[in-house]
Amino acid sequence: MKQGAEHELAVVVDDDEDILVAARLVLRGLFREVVTLSRPEEAVALVAARAPDVVLLDANFARGATDAAEGLALLDRLLATDPQLIVVMITAHAGVNVAVEAMKRGATDFVSKPWSNDRLASTVRTAAALSRSRRSAASPGAGSVPRPAGETPLIGQAPAMARVHSLIARAAPTDANVLVLGENGTGKELVARELHRQSLRAAKPMVTVDLGAVASNLIDSELFGHVKGAFTDARTDRVGRIQAADGGTLFLDEIGNLPLALQPKLLTALEQRVVTPVGSNRPVPVDIRVIAATNLTPEMLRDPRQFRQDLLFRLNTVEIDLPPLRERRADIPALIDHYLALYAERYRRPPPGLTPAALDALVAHDWPGNVRALRHAIERAVILARDAALTPDDFALTPPARVIAPEAVVPAASADLNLDRVERRLVEEALRKHGYNISGAAAELGLSRAALYRRMEKHGL
Repeated sequence: MKQGAEHELAVVVDDDEDILVAARLVLRGLFREVVTLSRPEEAVALVAARAPDVVLLDANFARGATDAAEGLALLDRLLATDPQLIVVMITAHAGVNVAVEAMKRGATDFVSKPWSNDRLASTVRTAAALSRSRRSAASPGAGSVPRPAGETPLIGQAPAMARVHSLIARAAPTDANVLVLGENGTGKELVARELHRQSLRAAKPMVTVDLGAVASNLIDSELFGHVKGAFTDARTDRVGRIQAADGGTLFLDEIGNLPLALQPKLLTALEQRVVTPVGSNRPVPVDIRVIAATNLTPEMLRDPRQFRQDLLFRLNTVEIDLPPLRERRADIPALIDHYLALYAERYRRPPPGLTPAALDALVAHDWPGNVRALRHAIERAVILARDAALTPDDFALTPPARVIAPEAVVPAASADLNLDRVERRLVEEALRKHGYNISGAAAELGLSRAALYRRMEKHGL
């Protein structure tokens, strides 16, 4: 056994003797003991007896096999034997789909053959550290980090939300990247914060980048940083958001806005775990867990003209689809209670009640802006309330979206010509027409996404 090693035991399972020797040589400085197995059936007994820090598991064993069926089946058996086990899959060079499937089943990461020794060592070192933290967190008395004071909880126990909570609970303690899908206003950032809060990185920072609000020509510098003199206004070195999240979580909101030209650079940073600031040729190592979110539909994400598929595979190891509020109406009363109390305290008002008619109207409304729209409606009602009990009139609910002729959007000579009100109507109609898809509505209005967000904020939409 090697003295001074960082971790206790690594197990490598592969039927290729050359792979076993190569892995042993790379890992022997990191572990007190490296056990190599060429027969997969031996792995289950060893895991049950010794609880290794990390298992490196080949995806295929039978000669000529490429479907990874044997490796994935063994992965399931290993995790059933020890649910806390950390497994890193060994895949063929083009085995991205196999790696994604393995990580969905519970593998922590993967390496591709032929590997870089530095990449293998970095991956396994991170996996072993995660193993130590996971087993420590599983000890009696351990739990998730308390929610910071004032942070809004992710409210909802309707069946659709129960599945979301279940996915969060299972994915959070791992280092798997997570992609959160959902319409605007459904609470994607809340899901990201809950994933971070329940993760083993909760004591480290969660750094957020809203790619929908950053000018496209600044995204490179915002993510990767820059060195002094890299461009005209680069008067000092600047640390990028990826490096700032080192040790913690990077939340990439509106990932669909990342320009295609920058997507390979982000993919390289995630694969090699290094960033190279703009204007520099010196890579900086980083240790991050990535959570991304978008309102793009799965069909739009899988369009290679809009999003690189290899980057998508890196980001959506776990995919959480947030339901719109209209599909979880049972949660609306709890949300109402939460926001009534929140805004009554914020504006120093007595907590208002709610008439039965108002509750019925709020539950029946389709809420095309989802929880964000409900929150704004309640805030406005609390501020303007005249009576102790709120009625339907206090919420100014708009009727359901309707199909309109294009000419109906343009005000007639006798219509209201107030510019602010006309702008609000146009924005609302564009949002409804495109099902509250920001990209589509912005294109229809001839605006950038950031400009549309500013108008939505201005008009409380």
